Amino acid sequence: MKTQVCIIGAGPAGLLLGHLLKAEGVDCVVLEQRDPDYVLGRIRAGVLENITVSLMERLGLDARLKAEGLPEDGFNLADGERLIRIPIRELTGQQVWVYGQTEITKDLMDAAPERGLEVIYEAEGVALHDVDSDAPYVTYTKDGAQQRVDCRFIAGCDGYHGPSRQAVPASVGQVFERVYPFGWLGILADVPPCNHELIYANHERGFALASMRSHTRSRYYVDVALTEKLEDWPDERLWDELAIRLGPDAAANMTRGPAIEKSIAPLRSFVFTPMRHGSLLLCGDAAHIVPPTGAKGLNLAASDVHYASAALVAYFKGGDADAVAGYSAKALARVWQCERFSWQLTKLMHRFPEDGPFERAMQVAELDYIAGSRAAQLVIAENYVGLPV
Repeated sequence: MKTQVCIIGAGPAGLLLGHLLKAEGVDCVVLEQRDPDYVLGRIRAGVLENITVSLMERLGLDARLKAEGLPEDGFNLADGERLIRIPIRELTGQQVWVYGQTEITKDLMDAAPERGLEVIYEAEGVALHDVDSDAPYVTYTKDGAQQRVDCRFIAGCDGYHGPSRQAVPASVGQVFERVYPFGWLGILADVPPCNHELIYANHERGFALASMRSHTRSRYYVDVALTEKLEDWPDERLWDELAIRLGPDAAANMTRGPAIEKSIAPLRSFVFTPMRHGSLLLCGDAAHIVPPTGAKGLNLAASDVHYASAALVAYFKGGDADAVAGYSAKALARVWQCERFSWQLTKLMHRFPEDGPFERAMQVAELDYIAGSRAAQLVIAENYVGLPV
């Protein structure tokens, strides 16, 4: 098989890139090692920045998002019984949308056949070859037969554990990483949310988050030590802990229900540079991970895809090799800003094991400042809705 761009990974980043390229007449194919049901079964983020929504609008795939998604005008920081509202729409003129990553993936997946985007599922043993040349290729196994895709560029949208990043020589790549001493224990349940806006809570027992996927489906989290086991957290214990950490007002409005999904996700900040090597471009989790505190993971992947699609279209339609050459620097500039915000919000809202009275006093002082300063709230708001691309 021959194509112009071979995209590795059929998560939202890979599918979004494929649709954007096809819309501009750039030939591409998407390879995914899992089957469609597995891809759709992955429970991920649910807060969308303007960049993600605008790309879906550009593709004309935003109808269900606008019909079923929840526009959010603000969110809340809780510290004990204090609730500090960040009025993001009032401060920035913009909103975020609550719409699950699974739903974005479904919208992109469902539109692929009618728009001629070829997605090959259950492509096993994907390997990248000659990425430092102008004629890279990808091999994989499908139904027991070895296959090969010749292309001009490869887009690695295959996540943290995929093969794309491994194709960059160790002598070229550099890793920046901060592993956090806790994970997020999350529960998804078909119950109405306890608040119409998200609540990030800093409690003496630890962090908690009240969020939602719809008017009838809620997503809650507490942070736990990395030594904790999922089997030690039956639903009732987790609901009890959420009620304590989120405070009495949220607890009074909380509806409990059986878990649809429950998991513990470790937290890390991770950046791999460069995001381009030869004919390989990395997008999304293949190049960076952010702690979920700032709701940046999917949105940062979308901004990568925005830059990558623009660079590839410029190359194929205008012969602009400089656009591809500049992809990494352009994408990384926004990556580091999002990493900074996610790290700062994580530090503000979590109790770290190594922290003492001084660090806690600094958190209280920072929250006091945010509560009384419109300027401080504006800084948070403009980062939360998403910096310009």
